[in-house]
Amino acid sequence: MEKLEILEILNDWNYWNRELPSIVPRTTYDEKIASFLQKDEVTVLKGIRRCGKSTLLLNQIKTLMFCGVESKNILFVNLEDPRFVNHLDVKLLSQIKDVYLEYLAPTTKPYIFLDEVQNIPFWEKWVNKEYELKLSHLAITGSNSSMLSGEIASTLSGRYLSVEVSPLSFLEFLEFRQIKISTKLDFVNKKIELSRAFEEFIKYGGFPKVLAYDAKEKKELLSTYKDSILLKDIVARYKLKNFTTLEEIASYLLANTGIIQSTSKIKNNFKISFDMASDYVEYLKNAYMIHEVKKFDYSLKKQNLNDRKYYAADLGLANLYRVGNLQYRGDDLETIVYLELLRRGYKVYYYKTSSNQEIDFLLELDNKIVELIQVTKSIDNETTKKREMDPFSKTIEELQLTDVKCTIISEDKSTKISDVVGMVNILEWLVEKSFLTE
Repeated sequence: MEKLEILEILNDWNYWNRELPSIVPRTTYDEKIASFLQKDEVTVLKGIRRCGKSTLLLNQIKTLMFCGVESKNILFVNLEDPRFVNHLDVKLLSQIKDVYLEYLAPTTKPYIFLDEVQNIPFWEKWVNKEYELKLSHLAITGSNSSMLSGEIASTLSGRYLSVEVSPLSFLEFLEFRQIKISTKLDFVNKKIELSRAFEEFIKYGGFPKVLAYDAKEKKELLSTYKDSILLKDIVARYKLKNFTTLEEIASYLLANTGIIQSTSKIKNNFKISFDMASDYVEYLKNAYMIHEVKKFDYSLKKQNLNDRKYYAADLGLANLYRVGNLQYRGDDLETIVYLELLRRGYKVYYYKTSSNQEIDFLLELDNKIVELIQVTKSIDNETTKKREMDPFSKTIEELQLTDVKCTIISEDKSTKISDVVGMVNILEWLVEKSFLTE
């Protein structure tokens, strides 16, 4: 590419001579990324396309400039700019750096932010060179876990710090909607606002830009996200020819979020080979479109043989494929709880007792089982209450657990059900971090 052509593209994406846009902070991520950047390792942001990784980089640029770093010492590169499309090789990264050094003349070791780096073959070689020679502070984003993990493991092992980025949590969703919950009194006083926001969150999910659109536009935008993930992060990446089958499997797993599945069942449903079914599910996982949960067993071999649960990365995507008059409330609540548990750092399993009773979530922290969770819309009748309660004692007995917390999360009022089991309202559970220090 010509130097001036590269400079024009860089100028369009950087803030050397213009103000940064107003950005809603995502404090947990912002603080973690800022901390990693100061450690002078390569900072890697991974997550589903359109979940806000690029905006998080802009937040870092804003923070750096606020702390006195001159704008000319910061370079942001959007590797999905269509003007780069015929030049996506590692040589392009060197050309970009050379143009930046020549025309901007940074006065200190620059901060370089590479957005959607997986578009460049062998990008890791260039990043490693910058790191080893201490030429730049580096942060990169990517939307394919398999590719990033493989390339990082082979070239950048021990040289990077990773941040998994998700669409908005419900607490972040409230912040974007400017609904402030800082005390339990706020929670009580704003119950109607919270409930209205929760219904929107369940229906349209937490992709940040979706919040700015009306209902019809939200669905259209989510559909473009779905197509972009399938086409760019899976079809193009793995050179697939059978897009229809891929989309059908995606729609099946997303619409049936939280349901126990087997590769054989998927194979039979779509009349494809076992290997093809296994590969397509793996591709969807690598693109962060679905999350896999294993059945807990003390034997790792048995864990790997058992059927899995798959959860949608975002309910907005799941609802694209659903029939309007069917009821999904319980599955949706379970999905929201699962995604929040991931954000809170737990290793999550499900469990089935010898009598086929299911525990929705078994939580492990620091190699210790710490909590069993059931999720349900309500336990307002004895049949449902028994169904949700009985698996706790059986699981504790079978797994020989001690000092384990047992919780039912529902839309009912928070209360203590027994000496062993507590029930917490899902809205209260989702926002509790905002008033834990009260």
